[in-house]
Amino acid sequence: MINSKIKRQRGFTLVEIMMVILVIGMIATMAAPQWLKARETARRSQCMSNLMNMDTAKEQWAMENKKKTGDTCAFSDLVGSTLYLKNTPVCPSGGTYDLKAVSSVATCSYSTHALP
Repeated sequence: MINSKIKRQRGFTLVEIMMVILVIGMIATMAAPQWLKARETARRSQCMSNLMNMDTAKEQWAMENKKKTGDTCAFSDLVGSTLYLKNTPVCPSGGTYDLKAVSSVATCSYSTHALP
């Protein structure tokens, strides 16, 4: 007598696994530019926040030390545990900051980071 019931093994074929990998790859390819854009937007926002904090600290320093428009200050005048900024701000994209003179807006050397 021939056994009419043949046991069938369960599992995935190589083709099915390759199709799943292909679909995941396509989704990742479409999503990667958005992730990069979001990361750069976050870096730009952090840098602009640093610039605003530096300008606020610079204005407070100028008022307390009776400085005039055009006078300059250094990071050493602003940074310290008891001063206006706890730590020296660092651009998340690797740019460098220039404090400029009192009543002038601080700038970042990274081209897309600027206060409006």
